[in-house]
Amino acid sequence: MKMLASAAMLALAAGLATPAVAQQTPAAQASAQFPMTPQGAADFVAAAEADLFSYSVEAGRTQWVNSTYITVDTDALAARIGAIGTEKSVRYALDAAKYREVAGLDPDVARKLDILRTGIVLPAPTTPGAADELNTIATDLQSQYGRGKGTLDGKPINGSDIEAEMGNMAHTPAQFAEMWASWHDNVGAPMKDDYARLAAIANEGAKELGFADAGAMWRSNYDMDPKEFEAMTERLWQEMKPLYVALHTYVRSKLNEKYGDAVQAKTGPIRADLLGNMWAQEWGNIYPVVAPPGTGDVGFDITDLLAQKGQGPLDMVKIGEGFYSSLGFKELPATFWERSQFVKPADREVVCHASAWDIDNKDDIRIKMCIKVNGDDFITIHHELGHNYYQRAYNQQPYLYLNGANDGFHEAIGDFVALSITPEYLVQIGLLGREQVPSADKDIGLLLRQALDKVAFLPFGLLVDKWRWGVFDGSITPDKYNQAWVDLKREYQGITPPVERPADAFDPGAKYHIPGNTPYMRYFLARILQFQFYQAACKQAGWKGPLHRCSFYGNEEVGKKLNAMLEMGSSKPWPDALEAFTGTREISGKALVEYFAPLKKWLDQQNKGKPQGW
Repeated sequence: MKMLASAAMLALAAGLATPAVAQQTPAAQASAQFPMTPQGAADFVAAAEADLFSYSVEAGRTQWVNSTYITVDTDALAARIGAIGTEKSVRYALDAAKYREVAGLDPDVARKLDILRTGIVLPAPTTPGAADELNTIATDLQSQYGRGKGTLDGKPINGSDIEAEMGNMAHTPAQFAEMWASWHDNVGAPMKDDYARLAAIANEGAKELGFADAGAMWRSNYDMDPKEFEAMTERLWQEMKPLYVALHTYVRSKLNEKYGDAVQAKTGPIRADLLGNMWAQEWGNIYPVVAPPGTGDVGFDITDLLAQKGQGPLDMVKIGEGFYSSLGFKELPATFWERSQFVKPADREVVCHASAWDIDNKDDIRIKMCIKVNGDDFITIHHELGHNYYQRAYNQQPYLYLNGANDGFHEAIGDFVALSITPEYLVQIGLLGREQVPSADKDIGLLLRQALDKVAFLPFGLLVDKWRWGVFDGSITPDKYNQAWVDLKREYQGITPPVERPADAFDPGAKYHIPGNTPYMRYFLARILQFQFYQAACKQAGWKGPLHRCSFYGNEEVGKKLNAMLEMGSSKPWPDALEAFTGTREISGKALVEYFAPLKKWLDQQNKGKPQGW
């Protein structure tokens, strides 16, 4: 889950409301001068777009400097520009909600008004003091998480370190249980009352914007009725559930073989702390435990191939650019090479987390990485460039359409291109010799390793927001917060806590995206869309072999169809964009199921006679 930093998105993605001082701001003054008529609404939108465009360029440059040159001063500058953007987002959202009620609106104006009014994750109501309280709680929750510590062998351990240790298979079940329980107890539990208050305030704000609750507002970002969107996500899960159940059954049996019945039973749910991840959201770290002998050897290692060819960080980026150029996309601008951060500077602190940036909403696109010459960063480069090419493709759209078709599309583009890093592609670019291409008997290991992350993630990606939707609509009350979370993880993931959970526990708070108030459905959608895009590209390229072996490198027809989707940005409902590339208007999990079909067949053979489900 890499970061995306578009200047346009920086202005619209503000998560919180600021104190109601907006009456004195240019944003408020601009909106006040337009009458409540269709033309007035159109003029309001035009003024908002002009103001936000200018602001976003300044914000993009400020945030870039802060990320690539961290000092007390750049921190202060970034905080100031962020506060300005939040205020603008709040005021424009409130005004957009009013203009949205005007009869006879132009459809394009109505779409932009909807984008403005749903651009805030947690809206505060206009009640005096509400915005201050919401900001204070949200800031404190994130700080609590950042300061959080668990324990290992009774000694305190911070968040990044404990996450790494959860993936260390040398630990004992008792140590895994200690880390899991201490992190959830120390970090999550103290947040519960504050989170309940935050949800209540956000609901009031959402209602002022015309939504039933904050969850309904989040689900309104998908060009469909909130209830229809919820039904669609459940349908998608049911399409993919048999594959997940097969993987779950196989992994449970391997964990039982390793740890015995007393730790992991042969039936029922899997203990949450045994899967190599604090939240059991991705299981790749336990691959050495579950891989049968021989299946893990795919015959080559990208890190070794890069070293053998003497490839450096910039060479790797050039290879990534070459993938997109082979599809017919024009070369990256000179400013990309002049202004991107490719390696970690020796003289200052920077944010190394990989991200793609669009500074000026036109052609000043960049990546920010601390590239190491290895296979992981080789894949990440292809992913991040996917964001950049998407950003450049839609740069002729009006300001409010400078975004993906929905929030799952942007992540999916980079991910689907990364799926194309197959042995065939490595041969085509000269990294791998034709004689080195692994035979088909190596595929199960590769697919199993991928499934432990991509398939295992699916139910978790769905349940995080299902829990929040229940909180926002009142069906999950504060006294049931934790039980509902535990129940959802058991229902969807087949996962259970390693220890009894106390009545005052708040396990959701132990996952950053809950106190960080980051909507999670985008990640669920991206995991599905990437395979749908990949399947469409492979069909267009005339690929005849197994889907997971496909490379569409060098196919300009694929590039033309892909660009037709990318250049739409968010100007049309996402089904229009999906249809432009895939020929279908419906998100489907069938492509993911086809991709992993050889693994599913193998898993079913391994699982014969074993109890399925939990």
